[in-house]
Amino acid sequence: MMATRAAQPATRIHAAPDRLAAATVDPLADPADIDLIRMVGAGLCLRHGLLPWRRSGGTVLVLAEDGAALAGQAAALAPLGRVRHIPCPAALVRAGLRRAAAPLLVAEAETRTPPAFSCRSLPLQALRGPVMVVAVLALAVLLAPAATGAMAVTVAAIVVAANALLRLAALVASRVRPAPAPDGDAPLAPARLPVISLLVPLFHEREVAAHLLARLERLDYPRDRLDLCLILEDGDDLTRAALDAATLPDHAQVIEVPAGTIRTKPRALNFALNFARGSIIGIYDAEDRPDPGQLLQVARHFARAEPRVACLQGVLDYDNHRSNWIARCFTLEYAAWFRVILPGLQRMGLAIPLGGTTLFLRRHAIEDVGGWDAHNVTEDADLGIRLFRCGYRTEMLASATGEEANARVWPWIRQRTRWLKGYALTWAVHMRDPVRLWRDLGPWRFLGLQIVLLGTVTQFLLAPVVLSFWLLPLFGQAPFAGIWAWLLLSIFLLAEGVNAVAAGLGAIRAGKARLIAAIPLLHLYFPMASVAAWRALSQVFDAPFHWEKTAHGIFEIPAQPDGGTGGGAVGDTPSASSFSRVMKAREI
Repeated sequence: MMATRAAQPATRIHAAPDRLAAATVDPLADPADIDLIRMVGAGLCLRHGLLPWRRSGGTVLVLAEDGAALAGQAAALAPLGRVRHIPCPAALVRAGLRRAAAPLLVAEAETRTPPAFSCRSLPLQALRGPVMVVAVLALAVLLAPAATGAMAVTVAAIVVAANALLRLAALVASRVRPAPAPDGDAPLAPARLPVISLLVPLFHEREVAAHLLARLERLDYPRDRLDLCLILEDGDDLTRAALDAATLPDHAQVIEVPAGTIRTKPRALNFALNFARGSIIGIYDAEDRPDPGQLLQVARHFARAEPRVACLQGVLDYDNHRSNWIARCFTLEYAAWFRVILPGLQRMGLAIPLGGTTLFLRRHAIEDVGGWDAHNVTEDADLGIRLFRCGYRTEMLASATGEEANARVWPWIRQRTRWLKGYALTWAVHMRDPVRLWRDLGPWRFLGLQIVLLGTVTQFLLAPVVLSFWLLPLFGQAPFAGIWAWLLLSIFLLAEGVNAVAAGLGAIRAGKARLIAAIPLLHLYFPMASVAAWRALSQVFDAPFHWEKTAHGIFEIPAQPDGGTGGGAVGDTPSASSFSRVMKAREI
């Protein structure tokens, strides 16, 4: 493509004639030619505020706010030949693009990730081999426990041991503090602060929409450097009504994603990325309560980080841990994961499966790796692996965001089903070419990825087998004796000990040491994940791209002493500033 463009004559740009005054141009009433937009690229047109509108003789009329945009994109406009600039307000250009190019943008959002790294081209039949091995093994234990118990428990012990050793290594590594940056926590001059676009996908969020705006109002960041993108799905009248009833700030834009072949969060993010203005892209969920100083920390961290650091993962905390025992266990699990395991994996140099929120990315990096996989139901974990394979790195951000724990049994199982299904599909995508994956990661990181993705899913699938190790002796059918029984007992006790220590250390680091008393409840909590794992296994083949929505706004979040409801920062907490201007948001 580059050679073809180079061979084309230079684009000739002319000023608009008087008879095509800007006031007479209305790309909403008179839509643009979609073929002209396709020749340039809908995404590029949106980024640079260009709208190839129509042909007039041998000239293509291009709408833009000023001629500088055309001059700066002469190479991209070369396929159009002779072009003429027609002045048009930027908001009208974008609205016209949104209307005319919607089919192109939807198709791009669904296929942005290259096929080799996307679930959409994954031959699901390839998963049947390892899946059937696990299924047959588990069924054999139920049908003939005495004959197959030894083999099943041994396999389970290997998986448990691998997970425990990796978590133990991460636990130790997490205690090693990184060297401070040369400039420490020195604030950036206002002129150096980047524009940050916050992408907030919303779907059936009547209870949260108004509260979300109040929480984001507390962010201490210059409003002229903030681009709030509220993303709605086409036909979501519930959320739209909630936003219509709210007062939106003037730096917000409402982006409605047209219907397509699927409906997933990553598809919505891909679509909205075209409309985002920032060089830094942040992701929040509807129920998030970010620390007020979080964006300033993001800007400062990126400014002092090396260029290959393309992503910052913030810490997620649950604020409703007093709701019930599930919420307490979920809070312990998140504390261990975000404050112990993930920092340890980062310091060990391993690829990090990202969380879906409080995530900040350099725009050029997310575009370079092909955006989010619209068909992956854990697009965050997949993106973390893909960034690593492309030479980028993720670092942990010392700032916390409060969330609402999903603390009801069946909704929890449905949510965990989606997560485990996504882990399985992400593993299958990246293992489609294991030799290439080995070359991209190296032996140690390759092994780490197997444990993090495949090991997590397999351990929950084999949880009934581990349970049989404890229950069969009660019925006089102990498949092991002597040294083997003691070895397996040691492995399982080691795993329980590592999990308990990680949960306790995470609770302390989160400032919730009282939750340590709830650690024994994890023995009742994690069996629910086994149910979710087997449910995920069936969905891998029956509904691989189905996104099970988690409802929010169920539990009351206690107010913080400062009057807010957000989670506290890991480090310092600058004071919040209020919006000084309130206007109706632009609708894209």
